[in-house]
Amino acid sequence: MPYSKLHIGIAVGLAVLMLIVFFGYLIWLNNQPPVLARSETHDPLSGIPDSIKLNPLRDRSSERVANRFLRALREGKCKQELESWEKDYRRKYASFICDSETEHPLVSWEVAEWEDSPPLRMLRYRGTRRASPGQKTTYTELFSVTLDSRDGDWIVTKYEAIY
Repeated sequence: MPYSKLHIGIAVGLAVLMLIVFFGYLIWLNNQPPVLARSETHDPLSGIPDSIKLNPLRDRSSERVANRFLRALREGKCKQELESWEKDYRRKYASFICDSETEHPLVSWEVAEWEDSPPLRMLRYRGTRRASPGQKTTYTELFSVTLDSRDGDWIVTKYEAIY
């Protein structure tokens, strides 16, 4: 069946309309905050939502820094990662974190909540830990990483976990 100019015009018009809608959606999404939606249900103790929907176009630079920090803790490089904390009031806390991370190493984690309070950003995670280094049993817990934006770079300033 040959295509008439009308059919081709309708097809081109629909293609252009779909492109306009798609790019309009991308522009709209680009102007949205990092968290698009939070679930109605919350954890009764912490108040953290059971799930969140993150913007796929969000700035992930703080997440990369936090993930690098968490990977270093998991890989046993805690002392190197927290050596700057050894020089101030957080000295005892840094050694407690390193000891606890050795006893209960992280297996995996995912962002459970995102809170901005410029220049600080608090990323709360839902993580899985080993009950002890040699065992395969795991448990899930909430922990948080607080980052500070200094001259455009993110620096981990606080790590809170309950072991």
